[in-house]
Formats: sequence, C-alpha cells, structure tokens
Amino acid sequence: MVLVILLCGSSLAFAQRQVFARARWISPAFAEDSLHRPCLVFKKGFSAGKKLKNATLAITALGLYEARLNGHRIGDAYFTPGWTSYATRLQYQQYDITKLLTADNMLKVTVGEGWYRGKFRGAKERDNYGSAAGLLAVIRLLYRDGSVAYINTDHSWICTTGPIRYSEFYDGELFDSNVKMQKWRAVKISDHTKNILVPSEAPPVKQHERFKPVRIIETPKGEQVVDFGQNMAGWVRLIISGRKGDTVRLAHGELLDKAGNFYNGNLRTAKAVDIYVLNGKPQVLEPHFTYHGFRYVKVTGFKATKNNCTAVALYSNLKPTGTFECSDPLINRLQKNIEWSLKSNFLEVPTDCPQRSERLGWTGDAQVFAATASFLMDTQTFYTRWLKDLAAEQSVDGSLPKQIPSVYPYQTNTYGIAGWGDAATIVPWTVYRCYGNTSILRQQYASMKSWLHYIGTKSKDGLWTEGGYGDWYAPGANTDIGLIDQCYWANSTQLLLNTASVLRQEADLEIFKNQLAAIKQAFVKTYVRPDGHLTADTQTAYVLALQFDLLPDHLRAKAIARLVELIHENNDHLATGFLGTPYLLPVLSRFGYSALAYTLLNQQTCPSWLYPVKMGATTIWERWDAIRPDSTIQEVSFNHYSYGAVGQWLYENVAGIKAGSPGYRTVIIKPEIGGGLTWAKASYQSRYGLIRSAWQVEGGHVIMQVSLPKHTTAVVYVPGKAPVKLKSGNYEFHGILNRLQK
Repeated sequence: MVLVILLCGSSLAFAQRQVFARARWISPAFAEDSLHRPCLVFKKGFSAGKKLKNATLAITALGLYEARLNGHRIGDAYFTPGWTSYATRLQYQQYDITKLLTADNMLKVTVGEGWYRGKFRGAKERDNYGSAAGLLAVIRLLYRDGSVAYINTDHSWICTTGPIRYSEFYDGELFDSNVKMQKWRAVKISDHTKNILVPSEAPPVKQHERFKPVRIIETPKGEQVVDFGQNMAGWVRLIISGRKGDTVRLAHGELLDKAGNFYNGNLRTAKAVDIYVLNGKPQVLEPHFTYHGFRYVKVTGFKATKNNCTAVALYSNLKPTGTFECSDPLINRLQKNIEWSLKSNFLEVPTDCPQRSERLGWTGDAQVFAATASFLMDTQTFYTRWLKDLAAEQSVDGSLPKQIPSVYPYQTNTYGIAGWGDAATIVPWTVYRCYGNTSILRQQYASMKSWLHYIGTKSKDGLWTEGGYGDWYAPGANTDIGLIDQCYWANSTQLLLNTASVLRQEADLEIFKNQLAAIKQAFVKTYVRPDGHLTADTQTAYVLALQFDLLPDHLRAKAIARLVELIHENNDHLATGFLGTPYLLPVLSRFGYSALAYTLLNQQTCPSWLYPVKMGATTIWERWDAIRPDSTIQEVSFNHYSYGAVGQWLYENVAGIKAGSPGYRTVIIKPEIGGGLTWAKASYQSRYGLIRSAWQVEGGHVIMQVSLPKHTTAVVYVPGKAPVKLKSGNYEFHGILNRLQK
C-alpha cells in the first residue's frame, strides 16, 4: 500500500527533511564493472522489537529501486522512484509495511540503472544525470506504547550484486538465476543532496492488461515467433522449467516484414532482448528494470506455448474516463489504436514511442495529444507533475528543451521550437479546460509568461521566425516554418491572455491584448497575399491560421474555401503533419464543412487515419505511410500517438460531447451526424459524474439519448429542432435528420 501525501510550498520541503532527517545516501564502496553494471543489492537486518502499531518505509534511489521485506515485494509500482527533472526534483514513495514485519526482518533493495545513469538517449550514453547509484531509505516503527524507532540507510548497511547482470531500458535485461548474492561488502556515505526530494505526485507505473499468444509462428527463416495480437509497452512473463544453465532469449519487435519474418529494424540502437539463464527448477520470470514496445517476440532456447508466456502491459495507473463507439468497425479499431498508443506512451512521462532508442518526453507530441488523452484517461495529476518538470527545465531566458525531462545538454538550436515549446501554454490550458482546477494555471503561470517573453526576445518587426521542426512528417508540401512560428506565437499569447483573465492578473491583460493584436497584424502583412490566399499554399497553413484566428473576418471565407480546394486537389486526402493534423477536422467542422471532415476520416488509402487500420495496425503510426502499400516498412515508430489527436473530434463532433465551461460544469451536446454512420455513442466521467451522448439514425429520423450528472447543465442540439437547455437527468429526443451540406 502506497501512502499518499498532499503537501505544497515550504511545508513540502520541511516534510522531506523530517522524513529523511537521520537517513544518509549510501552507495557501494567497491568499484563496479565498467562494461555491464550488474544491479546492486543493498540489505539491512533488524528486529521489530516491541509490539507495533504500524510501520512505514520511505524510500528513493539514484536509479530505480525494487524493495523486498522478508522476501515479499513492497508495493506493486514499477520504475520507482519515477522519472523527473533529477537535478531539481527527485520523488520518494512511502509504503505501509506493517503486515510484512516479523520479529526478525531483512530488507533488501535492488537498485537498477534506470533513466538516472543507464544507457539512454539516442546514442545510448551513460550517466546522464549522475555516475553513482544511491539509496536513501528510512523505516519508521511506531509502537503501541507511543514510542518510535527508525531504521535508516547508513554505514550499517551492506551491498553486493545479484542475479540481474544488467538491466537497461533500450537493451533489455540479463538475469542469471544461478548467481548467488555473496561477498557482501561495505557501503559508503554519499553527499548527494536531500533538498530536491518531493513526495510521489502522480499515479505510478503498474501492470495492467495481460495477453496470451494469438498464434505461435514458424517464420520462413525458421524462427519461432509469438504474436500477442496487440502492440503495447511492457514485457513477457514466462512460466518455464529447463536444465540448469540453459539460456532463453526474447527479442521484441512491432512487426513481421512482408515475407512474414520477425522485424526489428526500426529500433535504431535498442537491442530490446531479455535473456534468462535457468536454474533447473520451475521458474516464473519477467524483467525488473526494463520494458519494451512490441507485439511480436522472437523466442530462442525454449518451446513457446499459449500457456507458458504472457505479455504484460505496463503504463501509469491512470483512471479511464472516456469511451467512444460507432457503427463503423474501422473507426472503432482506430479508437482502440488511439487508446493503446496512449497506454504505451503514458509511462511515467508522455513519451513519443516505447520501442526504439528514444522513449523521450517530446513536448510537441504531448501538446497535440493532450486534449484527446484527457478524454480517455484522468490525466490531471499526470500532466501536473510533468509540467512541474517542464518549468524546472526551462532556461533562464524562457526557452524550453524539446523533451521533458531533458537528457541532453543545452543546445540553442533545440530550445525554443514552435509547436514544441508551446506545450508550456497549451498543456496547462488543456488541463484547466478539462478539469476546471485553476491551481494548474497558478502553478504554471510564471512558466507560461517566461515562454512568451522568450519568443518576444527572438522576434523582429513583430515576426517570430525561429525555425524548428515545422509540420513534422507532413506528406504534402512543406509549410513555411516562419508562418507556423507566428501562428503558434499567437495561440500561446491568446492562451496566456485567457489565463491572466482567469487568474485576474489585471496588469498583464492589456499587455497581452496589445501583443496579440500586433502578432496578428504582422501575420496578415507578411503571410497573406493580396488575393486573400496565404503565401504558404498548404493545408496546414490554412488550418493553423483559421484555428488560431490569425485572419480578420473578411478573409476567413477565402481561407476556408482555399483549404477545401487543396483537399479536393489532393483527391480528398489530408496532407498535414504533426502540427496541422489535430486541427484539420475541427476547422472543417467549425466552418461548416463537416461532410468533408467525414470524407477525410473515412478515407482508407494513404494518407489517412484508416489506412493503417486496414494494414493491420493496432496502435497509431508515426508516419502515415510507415508501411507503404507494397508492404515495404519504413524505419519509424509504429506506436506514436500524435495522429491519434483525431480522437478529440470523435468525442466532441461525432458523439457531440464538448465542455461548455471548464471542468464540464456546463456541457454542449451537439453531434454532427453523417459519414455513413448509423449510430454513435460516447461517455465521459467528469468531476461531477458521467456524461453520455448517444444517437442513432432510423429512416429520416434521429433518436438521441443524453445523460447529465448532478450539478451540471447542458445545451442540447437536436437535429431539426431548436436547442434545449437541460439540468441533470436522463433524456431522449427525436429529431429530423438533416443531411450535411458540405
């Protein structure tokens, strides 16, 4: 059981000093292997003494830890203490261990490499945050007579290495069952600071769904490959018995190639192989400090069956909040793919991918997907903690690294990128809109302002032309990066203006209003041609200009008309990348082109959302053509949630559930019925209760069902009838089907 602590400000710093007041950081006193560092094992024996009332363990590590008391694993969380901006914020956890205690006790803590000092980043550099592993822990024994005793990490502990010969996120784990923990040696006291300690704030990583093999294949190459039927992040658990010294290898991959052979050519430098050396007895084996992105596993060293191997999904323990389903099975599979890319990449931080030698908290990916993620799962504490690390990583000039937490040294060309750094404003505002809690805005306000200040220092003549990644992986023509910069500058300024209004920062309001007007004026002057078209004649250019309201009213009609022309010229297919795609369908719907939005959604040829579904995808791909129509594989990620941002349109426009005010205190129910769908339904568990919207077409009529929780009101748009205002309750409406005109 994990104890939850809610503290803030100076009281938090005081609390951590009190928790670990007597404990000291300890590290091994012996030299470690320089090539493959086995996981360290620290231990301490102690007596419980008198009759206990309760006992707690507070613990953290430089690296990752797994603690066992008297042979029993403490807690069900993985990859603790978690991944934060280690230079300024290191989490600790507290556990109730009362029921695990006996008269005489042995606490053993295994410490793995993890993000702190393991091989990480693209080139698998070591020691990104520090070179020495460390453990800090204290057991607090509260006796029935009211007295208290403490067992602290100090010189009395001893250390050795154990059967985990190495365990790395990219390369996997080598576990030798025959290695005995011997030659226990002294520890040394480290002077690592305790001032950075903070209580664990977000839901930890836990085991979730388990998958049995859907088939076991002998490939054309004669290899044994297990297909678990679902791409995921996690590992494989084995139930196995073999001869002592036998070696079993599990290689992980997302695909079979077009010849039907195991493929892992997209993993870059990640080996993604777990190796077990057996001890001759029945064993249950799974890794400890690594995970993989995979659907397929190439197995050598034993005969795999549907009974002896299980895939285990790992992700942060977020509560599901949203559901969506409709009459089209392909769209339902798309929805499932979005869910699984979220689960696969919400592992401690919002990562870009779970499989290759990357797995980093890319800010651009995070911001485009935040709204969709917040329908599917309760992301409030997850993003709140991540945003604290974003603020911690922000440079003094206000610029931001492209990944949070950052594992790269400061580089001016990778800080301050439009669409990536704008996570500083977009994610806090998204969280506020979804949950209605102003604390996230107060927490991030200084960071938001600092980001806008940075852009201002880099602008010239009212234009921001910083450069960057642009509309990443767009299949169409490149969109001028300067235009994208200006659009995102305007959007972040608008969000900061909104935030200042919510927080009643009156002194800032006039400043941001004037700044926004100047940004828009410079945009029109620089990027709008005399005929009303944009200088960058791409789908993304028009989508961003319309979504972020860069154009005056009299130019919007020309802009949306040109966007529609571009879509038709592209054979009614999208041509947008990471930055344009999330807003493409919402913009079309906003300006009355819902029928065309449905046309794009329903396309099954590349590029489209349903093309990967037709190709057998079970997650969202990084590129629209990650597998080409001829089955040629491109070396990209096949589990990358960015294009899954279309989920927001499915909930808000197809099912019609949209927040009318922050936190869904008021709701707008306005489904757009079309696209050949005969029914759709969605639900969302808001802070007030369950919101439901469902519709079905019967002949020329529409039957709508709406449920609203207590303390919630809604405006419901029934097709062919006037809008109605409702309080909480369950309702059914009958409307007249209006065919979408555009």
